[in-house]
Amino acid sequence: MNIHEYQGQQILKSFGVRVSEGIVANTPDEAVDAAKELQQTTGTDKWVVKAQIHAGGRGKGGGVKVAQTLDEVKMLADQILGMQLVTHQTGPEGKRVNKVLIAQNVFYPGDSEPKEFYMSVLLNRATGRNIIMYSTEGGMDIETVAAQTPHLIFKEEVDPSAGVLPFQARRIAFNLGLSGKAFKEMVKFVTALYMAYEGSDASLVEINPVLKTSDDLIMAIDAKLNLDDNALYRHPDYMAMRDLSEEDPAEIEASKHHLNFVKLDGNVGCMVNGAGLAMATMDIIKLSGGDPANFLDVGGGANALTVEAGLKIILEDSNVEAILINIFGGIVRCDRVASGVVEAYKKIGKIRVPVIVRLQGTNAEGGKKIIDESGLEVYSAVTLKEASDLVQEMIGK
Repeated sequence: MNIHEYQGQQILKSFGVRVSEGIVANTPDEAVDAAKELQQTTGTDKWVVKAQIHAGGRGKGGGVKVAQTLDEVKMLADQILGMQLVTHQTGPEGKRVNKVLIAQNVFYPGDSEPKEFYMSVLLNRATGRNIIMYSTEGGMDIETVAAQTPHLIFKEEVDPSAGVLPFQARRIAFNLGLSGKAFKEMVKFVTALYMAYEGSDASLVEINPVLKTSDDLIMAIDAKLNLDDNALYRHPDYMAMRDLSEEDPAEIEASKHHLNFVKLDGNVGCMVNGAGLAMATMDIIKLSGGDPANFLDVGGGANALTVEAGLKIILEDSNVEAILINIFGGIVRCDRVASGVVEAYKKIGKIRVPVIVRLQGTNAEGGKKIIDESGLEVYSAVTLKEASDLVQEMIGK
């Protein structure tokens, strides 16, 4: 589950990570009130107005602005709120901004120059260990750094059973070129950040930038957290942070029926039981000359209700020209799936595109018979080749 920057900062702060202070606002007037409150509590004389959407690259898209006065805070908040913010992560359609974060100015004068770093914590699936990835080049796209100056990206692997050890936190601070107070502050920051990653059951924590202030404090200026959906039952307070306005309506509907759904840009809808089979099915669609319109995994308990819900979600996409249902009958029986398809088809009514059902496994022959004798515009297949040929035939009509 993705959350907003201000929510991520709240989580980090709860684990002792130093963050820049900020207050979220929904209107220009609330933005001014937030700026006044920050002025009283932090003494800041400037403010950063930051659009809150689930995407990076907000600054380049015009979603992050610095305000010198309270009047500017109101003016910038009015400009950003309601805008359709387009970044390299939103696609050309962009995302509507419904909230802004009013943050304190942390680039204040002092004894040393501020310095920006990059830091993230995630799982290295190749080794089964967590990894802290960091760079001296903060405040810019890490993809650009990786492409142009890969030697400036460092990695520290962490054994999940031991957690980040003191010598590892010190090595990170040393590689970032820090000394004195800033060195000690970075060691504490890294330790707390890793605790936040593990304690929040995050799949990713990314801070860009991590700032060394002019008085050698280390703080998170940004916060991107992806929370593991499978662990949210342990964090009902995090579940309450879910912003449905940031999610695709089809994915929201799928989650209500416990379906794993991701919308894509193709013309062939697919419904499968099992993630691996879903990936193979998308390959079949490509080989047949089509493009997958979605990833939809109904899991091991495919029945009439899940099939009906899946069909309705797929049919919401006007680009879909055919639907391929590919079921392997291991846990679930193919004849029950076939009956569910027929029942769902009749319940939905006239379906505007052909439906191809490929059944294999337990009672596959019985399932094929049910499909063939249904009298509906549903076509059965037993092998992947048959399914591929039918997809090619249907989208070629």
